[in-house]
Amino acid sequence: MSPDDYLVAAERYCEARGSKLTALRRQVLALVLSQPGVVKAYQVLADLQRERGAAAPPTVYRALDFLVEQGLLHRVDALNGFIVCPHFECAHEGLILVCERCGLVEEADATNSLDMLHQAAAERGFAPRRQNLVLTGTCKECHA
Repeated sequence: MSPDDYLVAAERYCEARGSKLTALRRQVLALVLSQPGVVKAYQVLADLQRERGAAAPPTVYRALDFLVEQGLLHRVDALNGFIVCPHFECAHEGLILVCERCGLVEEADATNSLDMLHQAAAERGFAPRRQNLVLTGTCKECHA
């Protein structure tokens, strides 16, 4: 899906959920879409400031939080950044594969595999929050 098609679909998706993809939120999403791989909030802030002039960090963080809440982005805590969710609002826990050479990011459904980790945590009385697991390494292209 092209970035323009993604933005149109995201706008429709938000409307269907009773939310609004405001001009600022749309611009932040477009900036994330324009970057390959994991995107840092400060990158988005710098790009937004170049395009709009003055933009405060809380503005960007609120927009990013909204996009995560809507299921359009995933927060990748381990890498302190964000990635685009290609299919909106994942109902699964993902395995995020990040190539350390080219920056390619892929997402895979790892719900069944992560069940063992959740079970081990539960046996110890620990209740983990829902999150994605990040693995770094080299993609097929870079490995070849």
